[in-house]
Amino acid sequence: MAHIIDGKAISAAVRAEITEETKKFVAETGVTPGLAVVIVGNDPASQVYVRNKRKACTEVGFYSEAYELPEETTQTELEALVDKLNSDPKIHGILVQLPLPRHLDEQRILLRIRPEKDVDAFHPYNVGRIMIGDYNYLPCTPAGVMELLKRSGVEVSGKECVVVGRSNIVGKPMAMLLLQAHGTVTICHSRTKHLEEATRRADILVAAIGKPEFFTADMVKEGAVVIDVGMNRRPSDNKLCGDVDYASVEPVASYITPVPGGVGPMTITMLMQNTLRAAKSSL
Repeated sequence: MAHIIDGKAISAAVRAEITEETKKFVAETGVTPGLAVVIVGNDPASQVYVRNKRKACTEVGFYSEAYELPEETTQTELEALVDKLNSDPKIHGILVQLPLPRHLDEQRILLRIRPEKDVDAFHPYNVGRIMIGDYNYLPCTPAGVMELLKRSGVEVSGKECVVVGRSNIVGKPMAMLLLQAHGTVTICHSRTKHLEEATRRADILVAAIGKPEFFTADMVKEGAVVIDVGMNRRPSDNKLCGDVDYASVEPVASYITPVPGGVGPMTITMLMQNTLRAAKSSL
């Protein structure tokens, strides 16, 4: 029977710490951390994320602005908004909600955000700093995973870590953070042959491929720590589920994150942490 890593409880504890730290920072400096969130189009999932981010800002004592732009917004208009936010002293963090509509160039937008306000840590400058282990900000989901491991008492050093997924947002930075914590890291992906052989070696398995309940008990080592980053809809009943078949894997694992309520709550909390760090660095 696995220990359930409660992302909601750990997230609440971290947010309480951020709230206290923010109060102290505002009292000492008179500066309120500010986050601007930009969404283009009417994607329902993105709109939920934006609402949750604004709610989190209110909870921890931040100033926030939200820009909900129409689907037909041009590249020039979006870049002009980013430039405006770059030069606004009230705004310490800028987040442009991805994905953007197809006619917009995401990479150009991400490059437009000043690295010191890039609280998603997607700018190549910040990605490079993560690679060498000298960073200001970490991508929010991988940072959240590391916090869950730390606060659950899971030791990474010396462990065999397998990350399945190689996205720039989760897979690649996740592997780098585990490596910096002295794990021995394997990255697997859609072209990996005999995937189950790699996953069965893992002391710590991070599933981040976006396939509902793909990882089953026969793919997991007895006593492994299983971190499920997936957020999917189960085809049979349209309910939320992860990349891991929780029912079969939970009895095999030593620690496991549920979906929902595992990694998800930590992502926005880490965004709050990055924004506070950005405000402190601005002085």
